[in-house]
Amino acid sequence: MRRIGVALLGLMLCFAARAGVKPGEAPPDALGTTQRGQVVTVSSLHGKVVVISFWATWCGYCMKELPVLANLQSLATERGLPLQVVAINHREDRDIFVRASRALRKNLPGLLLTWDRDGDLGKPYGVEGIPVMVMLHRDGTVAHVHVGYGEDMLDSLVAEINALLAEPPPAPAAVAAN
Repeated sequence: MRRIGVALLGLMLCFAARAGVKPGEAPPDALGTTQRGQVVTVSSLHGKVVVISFWATWCGYCMKELPVLANLQSLATERGLPLQVVAINHREDRDIFVRASRALRKNLPGLLLTWDRDGDLGKPYGVEGIPVMVMLHRDGTVAHVHVGYGEDMLDSLVAEINALLAEPPPAPAAVAAN
């Protein structure tokens, strides 16, 4: 009985997410820190289509979504396409993130895994539950926001990513004059 209650609570949390940023808006620059301490930002990925996925190890839908995103990343890398998937671990302890990163990196090497212990990175996106996926145009603005995950979404997600990849590259970022 307790397992059923825990499962229902997890399911409710997965669908309790609400997106805050809207298409056309510029998201916050911060995308977290990798296990090895590398800071990841939207601006450092300028020129690429960025797919941001907020996830946690306890979220079954998230764990189904990550291999799909890793396969998309691997295919894009193989074809030289400007795509970067950033999977942000949402509100889990550092030890859990480190163990999960090690395990996932072996099986899903294309993912860029970052950490958001307190949920601060997710707040501007309205992340109250997970999974939440945000797709960014190559200029760094929000293209699409998806709350929840289901295998019935795959065709539309791939179509959205392909459409974003087909967009012309953005103008180079302006360099400030001294």
